[in-house]
Amino acid sequence: MDRTATGDPAATFERLARATEPPRLAPDLAATLLTPALLIDLDRVRANAARALELCGGPGRWRPHVKTAKVPAVQVELARAGVRRFKCATTRELAVLLAALARDGVEDVDVLVAYPHAGPALGRIAALARAHPRAAVSLLVEDGASVGEVPAEVGIFLDVNGGMDRTGRPVADRAALLDAARAAGARLRGVHAYDGHRHEPDRGERERLVHAGLDPVVELCAALAAAGAPAGEVVTSGTPGFRAALSWPGWTALPEGWAHRVSPGTVVYHDLRSEELDPGGGFAPAALVLSRAVSRPRAGRVTLDAGSKALAAEAGEPCALVAGRPGLVPRTPSEEHLPVDVVAGEPPARGELLALVPRHVCPTVNLAEEAVLLEGGAPVAVAGVGARAHELGAPALPRLGELDALPPPSGGAAP
Repeated sequence: MDRTATGDPAATFERLARATEPPRLAPDLAATLLTPALLIDLDRVRANAARALELCGGPGRWRPHVKTAKVPAVQVELARAGVRRFKCATTRELAVLLAALARDGVEDVDVLVAYPHAGPALGRIAALARAHPRAAVSLLVEDGASVGEVPAEVGIFLDVNGGMDRTGRPVADRAALLDAARAAGARLRGVHAYDGHRHEPDRGERERLVHAGLDPVVELCAALAAAGAPAGEVVTSGTPGFRAALSWPGWTALPEGWAHRVSPGTVVYHDLRSEELDPGGGFAPAALVLSRAVSRPRAGRVTLDAGSKALAAEAGEPCALVAGRPGLVPRTPSEEHLPVDVVAGEPPARGELLALVPRHVCPTVNLAEEAVLLEGGAPVAVAGVGARAHELGAPALPRLGELDALPPPSGGAAP
């Protein structure tokens, strides 16, 4: 296969829809399972992890971001495959990951919280680091002033802005980055240079741009080594750019003792957008949204019950595809409704179950509270999506129960 050719989104849609096998549900489960429902195929998770490890040459070069794999049972599968280094963004992702792995007997992990947290989140991260003393926990900083905010229990990665203009200092602002490294001292763990803006549809162009952005990163590492900074790690590249980063020959110029790792996380579940960017890359959709047809409002149109509260819709159209049914094309969802055009074949009957492959799986998983786990193509358990959403903190406030309400105001009566 020509791996530099531009992918054809329409062809990718049809091929992936045909190739994705819908789950097998026993009649009694199908009759009782409410939809929309998140399904996670553990066999495909394991195969995707094995493929990522193959491309990376083993676990030593893969630091997956668990923003996608928010289910503790899936995080444990990664650890059982040999992964010991992870990335996360939120305090809840950190808390759930550390607790889930420790419960499975894995405590010697290294987690980079790849976010420039401020305020009480810093204290929460420090508390989690203290609660898991065998784990190494690190945080991003972008200047010397922010180093002083990072608790002593937490390591430090320099956050380099490689053009995404989201966080970090431009790599050209070497003085500020060296100042941060001096302030970090022995706590410096490395450099984080995320190139998540590299979504060029042509893989050859994407590879060229990824490679061009890595030269100044290696030069920064050389400057850090010359300034006496400890040897560290360069973390780059999410799912769209990690194969390009792995292929770059310039890593041999890293200073002695430095290592490079990539951080794709979407590969664990895979999705339509990733398949468009890297068609035929060897990954398969492992997270599906099960939905039911609820209406046929006109000829050529059917409505499913998986709206934007169950299926992320921010990444463009189509927001999903229907497994095994390339003739069904989802359109823009509303909160509880997913309109689907019937462009070929028979329309689904009212009540018929359909499995959807999301365009963007990471926020889709975040929308679910629970997931049905599959093995051998069949459901085996229900698991909580433990790392979804965000922690609130505010321990001084009383916590109401799920169905509780505040009492009427003092001196007043309930209406």
